[in-house]
Amino acid sequence: MALYAPQHPARAKATQQALEIIQKLQQAEGEVKFSFLGEEVVYQNKSLKELRDWDWSERFTKAGIQRIEFIDAVSAEEFEAFLHEVMEQVTPGWKDPRHAQFGEAKEFKSIRYGAIGIRGDAEQFLTDPLPIIGMNFPLDEEVETITAIYGEVAAGRPLPAAEVEAVVSSLSVAMHGDSEIMLPLLQLKEFDQYTTAHSLNVSVLVMGLAEFLGLGGRDTRAIGVAGLLRDVGMTRIPKEIVAKPTAPTPEEWELIKTHPVEGAKIILQSEPQLDLAAVVAFEHHMNPAGDGYPRTHFERDLHFASKLVQVCDCYDALRTRRFHRGAWTPESALNYVEQKAGTLFDTDIAKSFLTMMRRWERRMVPVDEGAPVTPPPREAGQPTPAAGVGAPRATPAGGVARQTPRGSGAIRSQ
Repeated sequence: MALYAPQHPARAKATQQALEIIQKLQQAEGEVKFSFLGEEVVYQNKSLKELRDWDWSERFTKAGIQRIEFIDAVSAEEFEAFLHEVMEQVTPGWKDPRHAQFGEAKEFKSIRYGAIGIRGDAEQFLTDPLPIIGMNFPLDEEVETITAIYGEVAAGRPLPAAEVEAVVSSLSVAMHGDSEIMLPLLQLKEFDQYTTAHSLNVSVLVMGLAEFLGLGGRDTRAIGVAGLLRDVGMTRIPKEIVAKPTAPTPEEWELIKTHPVEGAKIILQSEPQLDLAAVVAFEHHMNPAGDGYPRTHFERDLHFASKLVQVCDCYDALRTRRFHRGAWTPESALNYVEQKAGTLFDTDIAKSFLTMMRRWERRMVPVDEGAPVTPPPREAGQPTPAAGVGAPRATPAGGVARQTPRGSGAIRSQ
């Protein structure tokens, strides 16, 4: 359309060929859906690896076109008008000589296109209706891959960064699988699934929070990787301590407190480009009040990504049943976050998280069914089981993965 005049046979031929492909896909699939997430193209729920780094995907994303859906039989006239309208959006300054024929932007009967759910402005998003969404996107491969990744590290082998990024990309696809963002959270079936389920859930939650705050796609994905790897240092803690059904002894607790430093070392020694993930692994048990661990020699602020991960880590830890306690209700966990804003958590980030979760609680999609467990009464003096603070964690081992990033410039460590 940019190269040829409207009546040129090459343009007419390309348009007709594209329409015929869409019609064939509709005959086979019914509704046909494409998502454009940064440099990656997703067809239905499958990443098209052969189209990775396709220039037009980036152009669609930047123009606010993250999804195109062909929902009914498309006529040649409607398809040509659609191409014309999209071309004007993705190519600033381009005008077709036949502009008057198509008129202003119109609503198509058989085609839908535009942004996926989240806008950059959180307040604007809050005014939008929040429909309840279903999802058919199992995360079995991601669970297997995380189990394998932790098993590799526990065996002393390097962190497989490509597989980590594939898992986060796949989670992004699952989160953007419909017209609004959703949070596909795993529910615990067995106690020894804790590390895997919790790591995936923290990654999903922190990517949701990053998007809610208006961060770009590439930044969001980098933070998702950091959320996934924040506890990788636990692979250096003996299994008998990690899986212990009772509270750790003082000596065991001192050993557990070494996992942030060990995690940062593992990440940097394996993949130096994952410096943001290393920073978050090191900082995720520090807090604004100046305590936590590891202790630093001088006072300094935490990285923004660490502050995001902390609140998501704690929330999911409280919502997950453990050997020594039941799962907290969503509202109890949110009340805890609210009470600890300014001490355990950054005040503004905690407020944003609470706003997001209270709007989205009914839209979190359970991916793995698990029996609900109510929290047992706490004994006097018993510490609150916040994320990783005295909460034993299990380590896994075997797997594979799949799909997607989105836009902006990567966050670097400070």
